[in-house]
Amino acid sequence: MYQTNPPRSPKEILPTMYDLKSEDPEELGGSDQFHIYQPRLLEETFRPANYPLDKVFTGTDLNLYYDPCHTQWYKRPDWFAVVGVSWLYEEKDLRLSYVIWQEGVDPLIVVELLSPGTEKEDLGQTLREVNQPPTKWEVYEQVLRVPYYVIFNRYTNELQVFTLQAERYQPVDITNSPLWIPSIELGLGLWQGRYEGIERLWLHWFDEEGNWIPTTVEREEQKRKQLNEEQRRVATLQAELARYQNTFGKLPESGGSAE
Repeated sequence: MYQTNPPRSPKEILPTMYDLKSEDPEELGGSDQFHIYQPRLLEETFRPANYPLDKVFTGTDLNLYYDPCHTQWYKRPDWFAVVGVSWLYEEKDLRLSYVIWQEGVDPLIVVELLSPGTEKEDLGQTLREVNQPPTKWEVYEQVLRVPYYVIFNRYTNELQVFTLQAERYQPVDITNSPLWIPSIELGLGLWQGRYEGIERLWLHWFDEEGNWIPTTVEREEQKRKQLNEEQRRVATLQAELARYQNTFGKLPESGGSAE
């Protein structure tokens, strides 16, 4: 490739998300209902207190291109979140994939939902084959250096959390306290509840006071209750005004001077 002077940035000369494939029909996994509902719940409740919603992006089963030297290599996390980047690609288009050299911002957290076919790779128990792309664990830990890596086994309800320490993932003891991420003022824990009609343990975000972040349905219900309460207050005031008028007659006009 011809080198210009000064050199052009990777964003200008490397493939964009429009040039790279966004799905692979031969790729297995991620199609069961839990892999649909759990990422959706994570997305609905991921509300960082110190970032506007238009500067937060979450991806579900989306190609994540990570290596500008091997532009066709990608991983496909079950769910990941990026903060400080527009929720739209170049603030105008829905993403087909997430391309690191185009976006310039790495994920803050990746969540993998264990399944029998991906368990060993998710847990870093597979070895990189010769002349093959790095494993998922290697990409998250050594290439993207994702600060928080969360693995949830829905069959055993085991939750594992890893954070980068001395350039390697180290397990976090969450026995007595769930994961808290100071940079976004959010925590991630296991919530026993009903979502999409299914009662079970779910991964769920919570705020600094320990309150579970409301889902979309819960937020709409809160708005409905607030609207109903406001309507009741208005109706009560109108009723009191009507009683006053019935008792004392027409209210005096304001602004006039007394003689």
